Amino acid sequence: VPALATEPRFAQRLREYLEEEQLLDGRYRLQEVPGGRVALPVLEEKLDWLRLPQEMPCGLTRIQVGRDPPSSALPWGVGVSAPRATSLPQNPVPSRATRRRTPAQKLQDELRRLLGENWSEELERDVPRAWQRHGDLVLLGEDSFRAAQWEKLGPVLWETVASALGAQRLARRGRVLPDGIRSPSVTLLLGQDSWVEHVDNGIRYTFDVTKCMFSPGNITEKLRVAALPCSGEVLVDLYAGIGYFTLPYLVHAAAAFAHACEWNGHAVEALRRNLALNGVQDRCRVHHGDSRQVSSADRPRSLRPHAASPSPPLSFQLELRDVADRVNLGLIPSSEEGWPVACRVLKKSTGGVLHIHHNVETLPSPAPTQTPVLRAERGSPGGASLSDGEVRHATRDSGKETQGARIRPGWQRWAEATAARIRGLLSELHGQPWRTSIQHIEAVKSYAPHVHHLVLDLECRPALP
Repeated sequence: VPALATEPRFAQRLREYLEEEQLLDGRYRLQEVPGGRVALPVLEEKLDWLRLPQEMPCGLTRIQVGRDPPSSALPWGVGVSAPRATSLPQNPVPSRATRRRTPAQKLQDELRRLLGENWSEELERDVPRAWQRHGDLVLLGEDSFRAAQWEKLGPVLWETVASALGAQRLARRGRVLPDGIRSPSVTLLLGQDSWVEHVDNGIRYTFDVTKCMFSPGNITEKLRVAALPCSGEVLVDLYAGIGYFTLPYLVHAAAAFAHACEWNGHAVEALRRNLALNGVQDRCRVHHGDSRQVSSADRPRSLRPHAASPSPPLSFQLELRDVADRVNLGLIPSSEEGWPVACRVLKKSTGGVLHIHHNVETLPSPAPTQTPVLRAERGSPGGASLSDGEVRHATRDSGKETQGARIRPGWQRWAEATAARIRGLLSELHGQPWRTSIQHIEAVKSYAPHVHHLVLDLECRPALP
């Protein structure tokens, strides 16, 4: 590998120059050479373009790999005086960047060898650069290996991919099915068993990758839930899935008991397994059914259909009432259909906290101004209370608290409207005033352009007479 050796005091300036001219070979690190000098690897194919300022004296050398031609054989362009050659150091050290991209690069190298002269830029664009790993199964993205050329390779393709990625099984995602329960469309490419195990924050999850979703993008919210002070509390998780949030509440947040509600039979099977895997099955009751549905008698008047409405009354399925200190509503794009049920399961005498998930759209505004939010401890008389009893709190975006305690105005408006709606549902349900206070707004992730997955922590208490 050709390199330019210079005195340590010139090394940084020489590196900046080579980077600017795109001559530095980023595959290898800077190395010391005999004589106390520093060698900077350069791209051999660009040596003809090398022009060095006189104030940066340097010598030409090679970091030897196998049988390289001697330094005197290096080509130099017309008008460029070759720097004097130095002795040859051995074994170039790969750069950190090269070592970090090893898995994707290894996959591409193995596929290049497999295809030989049939390799093309089109196929290179079709090779994935990211994937999900669940134990010994790698889940590829839906756009991976879609070109017709791949199909001609047959099983050897998937065996090569699995070997390069250190996997025993392979699967590929399709589009999420519009069936109301977000069923995945996943094809098993290599292997027979589609059940996998995933460890997240010390919690073991097992599920059938072809039947259930697992969202690694929600990790910040799962970590936040795990740190909530839930000792002695009863949780109702209205959309439990395979236990994404139920388990952090039980395992880390020390909730005393949980009611986990889920309508997808495949997820219920995984949920039961996961409760047992983590040793908390005795502290959770699983309710299999559509928790959003309530009887017409339990439905607040504001949500009941008008007499002329052809909609049939909904059937009651969740036999819970007046049990929860905390309710998790982890359904997106909206959990609004579950709000009446959440109000009903909250403890009537003391209330509790609702964690309301929602995809909130905020269109870009011409002015970058944002609404200031004043910090206030819960119940603090100095808090910035609104007329309806809400207290504004700071938000955190992508797991990092926003500097200056500012949130987007659209998020605040959504939180305030939601707090008012919940307060009305609770007051109508119990026939007495309730108060609601915004404890926190969490930005989990960007879901789409101008759409954010938010979680509102809403404290709900019966108003004192």
